[in-house]
Amino acid sequence: MSSEGLAGPGGLGSAGRLAGEGVTGAEAYEYALIRVVPRVERGEAMNAGVILYCQQHRYLGCRILLDEDRLRALDPGTDLAAVAAALGALEEGCRSGPAAEQPPGVRFRWLTATRSTIVQPGPVHSGLTSDPAAELDRLFDDLVR
Repeated sequence: MSSEGLAGPGGLGSAGRLAGEGVTGAEAYEYALIRVVPRVERGEAMNAGVILYCQQHRYLGCRILLDEDRLRALDPGTDLAAVAAALGALEEGCRSGPAAEQPPGVRFRWLTATRSTIVQPGPVHSGLTSDPAAELDRLFDDLVR
């Protein structure tokens, strides 16, 4: 796996999107960073993705990028395959699988629930946007890349 991401240059793309019919103007959204914490006892973390939910637009999306070189710098002994699998499972939960039958808000809450594993969601933040997919891309570029 390259440091470029799990699925090539763009990382894993947004998922689970439904067009928000009749939505105009900026609407509230929530997002959380996805962090990789290779050694919890050290408290060091690396941002590896963003999950964004916008109720008015009926949008749930995520972008994931595993920068293997940065992760190795934090902990050379990290099991990269296990981290990639955990990030892939999180992305899968965002867009498909059994969880996809749940409404986007329920999935967002499940995906951002506190965990004590190597892949953890950060705190949930909020903002306003008229284009959740573009906002997801902006957050990803600003906070993960």
